[in-house]
Amino acid sequence: MKINDYQLEQLDALKTVRRGLGQLGEAKRVELIETIRDYMHFRQSTDRFLKRYFSDVCTHTCYLSRTSACCSKDGIITFFADTVVNALHATPAQLDRLETVLNRVNRGHRCVYLSSQGCMWTVRPVVCAMFLCDRAMQAVFSDDPEAREAWASLRRQAKAFKWPDRPVLFDHLEKVFLDLGSRSTLMHLNFSPGLLRIKKNAGLL
Repeated sequence: MKINDYQLEQLDALKTVRRGLGQLGEAKRVELIETIRDYMHFRQSTDRFLKRYFSDVCTHTCYLSRTSACCSKDGIITFFADTVVNALHATPAQLDRLETVLNRVNRGHRCVYLSSQGCMWTVRPVVCAMFLCDRAMQAVFSDDPEAREAWASLRRQAKAFKWPDRPVLFDHLEKVFLDLGSRSTLMHLNFSPGLLRIKKNAGLL
């Protein structure tokens, strides 16, 4: 049995990023880490929010019962920028571990990245970080309108990093690698017809 198309796509993106970062050199790597500083602050705020309001709900109702839609097999959507951000903050050993698991047939029913210790990404894809099911939101937000508004604010912030109706970080990170001659099917902001249309309507093309 071979690894599936999802794993092949993920593996190709990871190798492309690692190779590209090697081409860029240490000075450019440090510059990119600085470029994503605001995004990392946003991710830390999101993690604090989720830990405060959703840790118990999600752990007991989904993770332990193995029913979580966000961790289903081949269920996560990633951007090329997610892979870049993760590679900038992970150690070589952590990235090697991702390559190893992507090269292995996933015979389970859960996400290939989900180990017994949790997610193997150092910085999870933004889609994973921002996923809350209706059941969990109802449980938390029904009695806490302030938490609901805080979550709405975080969702707006997430959109500002990846929705290309203006210059956004995720587009910039793709272009850094495009300038190196790299290509990936996960470069949605530069190859997705729908997102290209948004960029065109915004006058960015």
